[in-house]
Amino acid sequence: MNLSLEKEVLVAEEQESNAQVDIDLLWSVDLFNDEVHTFEEVIHQLMKATNCTRGRAEDLSWTVHREGKANVFQSVFEDCLRVAGILNEIGLATQIKG
Repeated sequence: MNLSLEKEVLVAEEQESNAQVDIDLLWSVDLFNDEVHTFEEVIHQLMKATNCTRGRAEDLSWTVHREGKANVFQSVFEDCLRVAGILNEIGLATQIKG
């Protein structure tokens, strides 16, 4: 195989690989509002589950409060399952969407 054709094949394989990753990243975790948990509890659990900053967790908490729910995390399914599990530890309501 000549060098030019090899490059084309490698580029095509990389694009196909990237497309597969993009498909896998279509999973997300929604967090729903409730009247049970305090803002501090939600903020703490979001930081624990998603490893986000306190500021990001506060912003997400306010969005959940105002809109009734918010997308709080996006990744591959396994990561979304882990994040939802951590949020569920204290009884927060979540939904994983793909």
